[in-house]
Amino acid sequence: MARPANMLIAAIRNQHLDQQTSPPSYNDKIVAFLRQPNIFDMLQDRQPSLGTNHELREKIHYIRTEGTAAVEKLSCDADLVILLSLFEDEVMSYVPPHPVHPGFNFSPRCSPGSSPQNSPGPQRARAPAPYRRDFEAKLRNFYRKLEAKGYGQGPGKIKLLIRREHLLEGTFNQIMAYSRKELQRSKLYVTFHGEEGLDYSGPSREFFFLLSQELFNPYYGLFEYSANDTYTVQISPMSAFVENHLEWFRFCGRILGLALIHQYLLDAFFTRPFYKALLRLPTDLSDLEYLDEEFHQSLQWVKDNDITNILELTFTVNEEVFGQVTERELKSGGANIQVTEKNKKDYIERMTKWRVERGVVQQTEALIRGFYEVVDSRLVSVFDARELELVIAGRVEIDLNDWRSHTEYRGGYHDGHIVMRWFWAAVERFNNEQRLRLLQFVTGTSSVPYEGFAALRGSNGLRRFCIEKWGKVTSLPRAHTCFNRLDLPPYPSYSMLYEKLLTAVEETSTFGLE
Repeated sequence: MARPANMLIAAIRNQHLDQQTSPPSYNDKIVAFLRQPNIFDMLQDRQPSLGTNHELREKIHYIRTEGTAAVEKLSCDADLVILLSLFEDEVMSYVPPHPVHPGFNFSPRCSPGSSPQNSPGPQRARAPAPYRRDFEAKLRNFYRKLEAKGYGQGPGKIKLLIRREHLLEGTFNQIMAYSRKELQRSKLYVTFHGEEGLDYSGPSREFFFLLSQELFNPYYGLFEYSANDTYTVQISPMSAFVENHLEWFRFCGRILGLALIHQYLLDAFFTRPFYKALLRLPTDLSDLEYLDEEFHQSLQWVKDNDITNILELTFTVNEEVFGQVTERELKSGGANIQVTEKNKKDYIERMTKWRVERGVVQQTEALIRGFYEVVDSRLVSVFDARELELVIAGRVEIDLNDWRSHTEYRGGYHDGHIVMRWFWAAVERFNNEQRLRLLQFVTGTSSVPYEGFAALRGSNGLRRFCIEKWGKVTSLPRAHTCFNRLDLPPYPSYSMLYEKLLTAVEETSTFGLE
């Protein structure tokens, strides 16, 4: 079964090295193996199509000549992937006639859509941008201050008994019954009705994930998709017609605050202006690009061009409510004020403010009020809008290299074990949605922290994604979300593993007692 070359090498990383001499790296083993005089005859015997592949022959010649540097450049090449998959045992066991000098450790970081030519090199991968370093320092300091001030530390407890079929209403009634101090200081425990799972953070993570999927879903009328796409959401002007809507937005703010102080991620992605409003930061024209690209382009054109004798604009805007279009003045007497080169800056600022706040001022204020009932505004103010988005929602696309490099194994499994090779081949075969479901199945959420898989949290702090050998081959995989652990039977074939894993991920949705 072919798999990426960068997934073929970690097996040797955790082996105990001889203290006197260092063994050759996997890159060196590849070079030595391909430099055998009869390598092309071996390819022809194993798989004739490889022996007659002229492009592959050229790549092998390139590796034979340039050594490990060529292996690095071709790390994501499909032909090389297939070749190394077919000859992996031979590569790992091959002993060259002369010692091979250890070279560059084969550790490519190819992402979907990348190529050897545009893949980041090792120096670039090891040197994070200053922005990232600054943000991570802010994040660590933020959590330290939360802990020092007693946020979520107890001794009080918030115990939520959740019925999956009444998730929104039940949670609303319970959360809104607590005082500001209780929300800030109490430990949080979640139990799903009729399920025996103990909350060592697994049920809580799934609770926030499921609640955010419903609470911020445009179907319920509080939020709507932004004009740009059907992925980011914003507060809907039509929410004014939802019964008790201001209390619901206050509840939304409380949920955002609770997720933040208890370090749980939400499956919700808001527009950039939403995060600015949450931080009470002023919006500007550039923010409209995230909200309404066409509207942004129109105002940007007005800003960049001389509109004298070209546009006839006044300080008014047309609003549509229930199919009725009405004219609204952006300032007192705006219908009688022409927009000129001299005052267009004021016009653009007022139009931007109107577009961001359009029909949602009260709702936004209610949400912000609920948010700051849970977390101190002075603590959150260290973040900008982009950073707050990363803290609340985490990442979207799953980085398989990051996932695999921060996975630990138990019960006899290791990265080079045949079952683990099949597992990662199955995960690679999954589309991104299935990978997110797998992550949710094991950890309780489909989101990944900003820092990546190294920052996954369990019941008592940081806890890596873990795979343990368990059970009979007739069993389905099982998960312990409090501990980010997947119990995976030693299936005898790739096809069986793939089907069992897919069944467990797509058909399991409740907690059990370990």
